[in-house]
Amino acid sequence: MQLITVTIDKPETTNFIFGQAHFIKTVEDLHEALAAAVPGIRFGVAFCEASGKCLVRWSGTDPAMVELATKNAQAIAAGHCFFIFLGDGFYPINVLNTVKMVPEVCRIFCATANPSEVILAETGQGRAVLGVVDGLITKGIEGDDDIKWRKDLLRQIGYKL
Repeated sequence: MQLITVTIDKPETTNFIFGQAHFIKTVEDLHEALAAAVPGIRFGVAFCEASGKCLVRWSGTDPAMVELATKNAQAIAAGHCFFIFLGDGFYPINVLNTVKMVPEVCRIFCATANPSEVILAETGQGRAVLGVVDGLITKGIEGDDDIKWRKDLLRQIGYKL
C-alpha cells in the first residue's frame, strides 16, 4: 500500500464539496438537487465510477466548474468519490444539507474554499480516501478584536442579522 497526497487544484476563492457516494445515478441526482436548492446556481459535478468502465461521470451548469470538478476527480481517482465546484457567489452552506440528503451520498469529506489536500491509500485494486487536509494549521485563540471581526463579517455577508 502507498500513501499519496493530492492537492486540490482550484482558484483561491472557489468553494467545493468533496464526498463519497455509491451509485452511477449520483451525478444526475446531485445535479437535480443543486438546481432545485438554489435557483440559477452555477456548478460542476464529477463522480469517480468504481466499476464497469470506471469513468469520471460529470454534469453541471458552468463549464469552468465542470472542468475543475472533472480535473480534480481524475487526479483523485478514488472509487465513488465526487466533487461539486460552485461558481462565484454560491457557497456550500446553501446546498450542503441538500447534498447530504441525496440518497446515494454516503459522506462528505469537506466543504471549503481553503487550500486542501486529499490523503489517499493506493493498493493493487484501487484508491481509498483516508482524509482531507482542509486549510492551514491553527495559530492561536481568537481575542475580542477577532470576535468582533467574525461577527461583523457574518452580518456583512448576510448570514446573521
